[in-house]
Amino acid sequence: MSRLGMLGWLGCLVAWWAAPALAAADDPAGIAFFEKKIRPVLVKECYACHSAEAKKVRGGLRLDSRAGLLAGGDSGPAIVPGQPDESLLLEALRHEGLAMPPKGKLPDGVVADFERWIQMGAPDPRDGRAAPARTGIDLEAGRQFWAYQLPRRHEPPAVADADWPRTDIDRFILAKLEAHGLRPVHDADKATLVRRLYFDLIGLPPSPEEIDAFASDTAPDSYERLVDRLLASPHFGERWGRHWLDVARFAESLTLRGLILKQAWRYRDYVIDAFNSDLPFNQFLREQVAGDLLPAADLADRRRQQIATTFLTLGNNNLEEQDKQQLRMDVVDEQLDTIGKAFLAQTIGCARCHDHKFDPIPTRDYYALAGILRNTKTLEHANVSKWLELPLPAPPDQEAAIKKHEEAIAALEARLKKERARAKAQGKTVLTGGVLAVGDLPGIVLDDTQARKVGDWKTSQFSGTYIGSGYVHDLDARKGEKSLTFQPELPKAGVYEVWLAYTPGGNRATAVPVTILSADGEQTVSVNMRAAPPIEGRFVSLGRFRFESNGQGYVLISNEGTTGHVVADAVLFLPADQADRKITQGTDRKEKEDDTLKTLEAELKRLRASGPKRDMVISVLEESEIGDTRVHIRGSVHSLGEPAPRGFLQVATYGDVPAMPTRESGRRELGDWLASENNPLTARVFVNRAWHWLFGAGIVRTTDNFGTTGEAPSHPELLDDLAVRFQEDGWSVKALVRRLVLSHTYQLSTVDDPQALKVDPENRWLWRGNRRRLEAECIRDAILAVSSQLRYEMGGPTFPPDLAADYGYKHTDTRRSVYAPVFRNALPELFEVFDFADPSMVVGQRNVSTVAPQALFLMNHPFILKQARQAARRLLAEPGLDDSGRINRAYRLALGRPPTESERQIGLRFVAEAAGEGPEESWAILFQALFASPDFRYIH
Repeated sequence: MSRLGMLGWLGCLVAWWAAPALAAADDPAGIAFFEKKIRPVLVKECYACHSAEAKKVRGGLRLDSRAGLLAGGDSGPAIVPGQPDESLLLEALRHEGLAMPPKGKLPDGVVADFERWIQMGAPDPRDGRAAPARTGIDLEAGRQFWAYQLPRRHEPPAVADADWPRTDIDRFILAKLEAHGLRPVHDADKATLVRRLYFDLIGLPPSPEEIDAFASDTAPDSYERLVDRLLASPHFGERWGRHWLDVARFAESLTLRGLILKQAWRYRDYVIDAFNSDLPFNQFLREQVAGDLLPAADLADRRRQQIATTFLTLGNNNLEEQDKQQLRMDVVDEQLDTIGKAFLAQTIGCARCHDHKFDPIPTRDYYALAGILRNTKTLEHANVSKWLELPLPAPPDQEAAIKKHEEAIAALEARLKKERARAKAQGKTVLTGGVLAVGDLPGIVLDDTQARKVGDWKTSQFSGTYIGSGYVHDLDARKGEKSLTFQPELPKAGVYEVWLAYTPGGNRATAVPVTILSADGEQTVSVNMRAAPPIEGRFVSLGRFRFESNGQGYVLISNEGTTGHVVADAVLFLPADQADRKITQGTDRKEKEDDTLKTLEAELKRLRASGPKRDMVISVLEESEIGDTRVHIRGSVHSLGEPAPRGFLQVATYGDVPAMPTRESGRRELGDWLASENNPLTARVFVNRAWHWLFGAGIVRTTDNFGTTGEAPSHPELLDDLAVRFQEDGWSVKALVRRLVLSHTYQLSTVDDPQALKVDPENRWLWRGNRRRLEAECIRDAILAVSSQLRYEMGGPTFPPDLAADYGYKHTDTRRSVYAPVFRNALPELFEVFDFADPSMVVGQRNVSTVAPQALFLMNHPFILKQARQAARRLLAEPGLDDSGRINRAYRLALGRPPTESERQIGLRFVAEAAGEGPEESWAILFQALFASPDFRYIH
């Protein structure tokens, strides 16, 4: 059988799975994104001219409903869901032809939000009907809603089949089943159960030997002992820590410029360690909100609590926003939205501009909470603001060594400064990088500001090394539609050497077409802008060309056919007889600086690269001035109302409320309120999350929304009882997980019952287990485990320390997937294909799609091909197996079960037909088929 034939055989096995899926217009995660990122912009920037409120609807276009967007106006539909580049609205926001809003282009981050929203399918809940007017919020009436009442213990209900329940959980479940005329199905077999438990608790498949050991253990407590062993495994923290990282919107870069959050990995390791050490959840919560303010038992405790506050800094904010008051409140809003959803399952952010439309959250409560976070410093503001990197405390001996080293560096920097001043006074040119004036350069220089631009080019000074006022880049967008033309007025005809200045970087294009029109015609050269320019780190020579003096020549830089950012700074035309001159009046550092300067700079470079260094962390500080925040009328930072004293959600507050400190932000008090047993939401929300992660659907299915627009709990008494027990167990996550997986309900088979299916097709009453697809990380880790390539090292940074941007980053490490860098612009392809959580949003419930690219990935991706071959080599290296034994072993390694007789016969026939391709190739194709099979990627 040819390889083409074998791939056809593999394709037949998985083709059924390739049906495409359409994004729902009312997808909850998409709606949340719309409410947070899209609706406020439409209201602020568009409704005046394009809504029912407008005196005259411009262009026949209504933007105040989804129907209006789809219908469009005089120019056609405003959006094409899923196709940003075909959407006129996005074209207008980019100011490409059409220009909206007409008063000026919106920030790039806002435009990027609209592009992402359209790509998601443009989810939008607006139906064009006016919402009923509210006359105010009745907090007492609001407290009657189930989520705002304090949870309490409930007596497990009596059941007819008293022999079936093993725990109180089972009594609550069975009572509901019996009330609906249902019976639970039979238990999962031991091989299925052990595989389920391994994936749920540690995210890894059990080996055939581990399955056999559990299956042969007939002791009554065999399952309980297995649960305890897995809870004690360090891999438990990796699995459950990854769950929390979804909720914490953990990422290691920003969408903006691909900026790297180099210390974010410390927070990831903190989370993993917290779950492994069973840190009480209420303390885990407090540390993330206010760890820097809490008392610490020792130095290790102080470091850990400081790292925990990275939680507050992980938002994907637009740091280029020039209105810093707006940026400051946008950061606060993102933090408040995250805290509200993560710990309370409340959409607090909906009350920023007005009282919450659905839940009893007045705008005043929003600003009472916002005042706490506004007293917290998260950014250092500049043209492009920057997150805070703060030193972690070090042990006394290490601190002394670090200080001594820092003093040596400071002394050398001071000496070097004096030497540079001396050199400058003596008329020497001292180059230290940075900015060069156009007048300091020889020849004829055209800065980027003098170029004729086609398309939208972004001005930047981010690199710190440029000529004139900055440089420009193409935003890595609209390829083939942008160009820069530099057309010089040369003083005389002749031969000139042409130099191009650009700033290199890891996100740059590698093959930029640059066309030179000279007296001899056109010539195009290709420039790799990812590489450092060879001429003094600033220029690359495009060659020597003959030009006339009539201004007919030019240099044209295009972004056609490029991948990555195209950058241009300046173009320099040097007469051929001066081409050997150096920049800045023909001098350079090597020729002009004396030996003392060169020696000092070399020593400083060596000192900075060596010696003890401080551990840094992305964290927060208290603002120097503490106070309350005034209500922002309609959410505007420039339209302020009455002060809102710092405080909490009134509807969820019982008992005494601590007074706000005058010299602290109030984050410590916020943490205490969130973690209080008198808070009706926090324990319920986390218990529900744990239930969702283990059973596939929460008791409240809207895990991030316990408000009135969320779903009601299917088993409210059970949820309450578990929440109270969670608190009574000291907020122990491991005790909670243990209680859930020891229930009879957890151990049910996923087999269907036709009669039960008619009564409860969604399995809301849990008459069987839910068949669940593995997450992207588990799929990847299971493949690596089968191929024996998985590495188990824990913790630490996982990308090069000098990485400047995430664009184009390729993750190749074979450690567990929880350690794969979460780069917002460069997620591993497997993560994107298999619904990895959006790292810019709180995600308590991942999307589970079934789309064609998943099947194609499992059939064709180099990662799958490589691991299938590794698995084949592993199989062929095992002694004493014939083909039938190898098929049995392959199925047990990949699927945790032996093949059926039909599967064994098909496998034998395939291996015999493929013998001519060589044993490794045929067994690799078999493993490809197993990796692509539903039994591999689903928990039964």
